[in-house]
Amino acid sequence: MWRLGLVRSEIGTVFRRWRTLALLAVLAAVPVLVGIAVKIQTDDGGSSGGGAGGPAFIAQVTNNGLFLVFTSLAATLPFFLPMAIGVVAGDAIAGEAGSGTLRYLLVAPAGRTRLLLAKYATVITFCLAATLVVAVSALAVGALLFPLGDVTLISGTTVSFADGLLRAGAIAVVVAASLVGVAAVGLFISTLTNSGIAAMAATVGLLITIQILDQIPQLHAVQPYLFPHYWLSFADLLRDPVYWDELLKNLGLQALYAAVFGSAAWARFTTRDITV
Repeated sequence: MWRLGLVRSEIGTVFRRWRTLALLAVLAAVPVLVGIAVKIQTDDGGSSGGGAGGPAFIAQVTNNGLFLVFTSLAATLPFFLPMAIGVVAGDAIAGEAGSGTLRYLLVAPAGRTRLLLAKYATVITFCLAATLVVAVSALAVGALLFPLGDVTLISGTTVSFADGLLRAGAIAVVVAASLVGVAAVGLFISTLTNSGIAAMAATVGLLITIQILDQIPQLHAVQPYLFPHYWLSFADLLRDPVYWDELLKNLGLQALYAAVFGSAAWARFTTRDITV
């Protein structure tokens, strides 16, 4: 119960910050902008482009507003969502140290390990909340601007709207799970410095660098080990039957990053000399 109380306290603190609310507002605005852009282009008689097999699903948005959920998640996953996670994770420990509150948190009988776990649980909660904000915003905008109905999957099979909605929920969960690696990396970086801004900048900078490396053909041998490599595999949930290969590789890779960098964060934080 005490552990849950610590986690609830950390979650409440994070979600009451104006910075967190601003990040969520930006994420919620992305589906609005995408939906309006597609609607304007459609009304002007333009083609929305894209193919049924592509990850953005823009071609299907005008026929079914539910596809705006998939399009918005595909649009935010490469940068906006991980950037938001990087900001929250990078500030988790370094922000407390920089503001001088970390020592007071450690005075409580929680211990460093429990505090670190509470911080990580808070970041994971933000991963889920941020993903759901994008999905719910996209669903609302899609329902407002476009028709809703049966969903034609990438494989050509048509399923009911209820089935499509369940798949959208599963995709949101998978996208949130795809960010646990970034969360662990950001938390580890946060234990290395007393500057929250420096930790956030380093996490976001590392994210951008790895994204670039994942696009260089000459590095194809190492790319499957980079945490963003399988992010767009969530599209395989829109097949019948579902292709599980890359989905499972993605989840396994995120678990590996969480274990490695989570352990590194624990090793650093539990031996760190807290002077501020």
